[in-house]
Amino acid sequence: MSNKAIFAGLVVDEGGRPLETAAIGNEAQYVIDDSGFRRHIDAEGIDRQVLQFIGEQINANKDVVEQSMMKMIGSEDLFTKAAIDKSIENIDQVLQSGLPDGAQQWLGMMGFRVVVNLHGDVLRLESPGAIDNSDE
Repeated sequence: MSNKAIFAGLVVDEGGRPLETAAIGNEAQYVIDDSGFRRHIDAEGIDRQVLQFIGEQINANKDVVEQSMMKMIGSEDLFTKAAIDKSIENIDQVLQSGLPDGAQQWLGMMGFRVVVNLHGDVLRLESPGAIDNSDE
């Protein structure tokens, strides 16, 4: 179990209300207000769903993502491409290490939101400018 809610501050309920985070023992929880009843949902379960979706989006658009990352870094050599490939393959490691410093705040400023229901199921990710592959 994870001791940190990776997407804290970015997860909202169906009404758009941000979820609080808490800990039960060492396990991070997202807390959903269900008409006054505070439902605790394992943060790792929600975070895994989000990372899986992001991973699928990255893999579906891998060439574009790699090219964009290499341009951002300012290095378009073979070694940089290999390092980016390895990072994409290991996206699940974010569960252990968390997001890089400032990434959460940056995602929030970009309008990224994770919408969940009362059971902690991710209903959708809201991200302005995201690539929509729902027609495929």
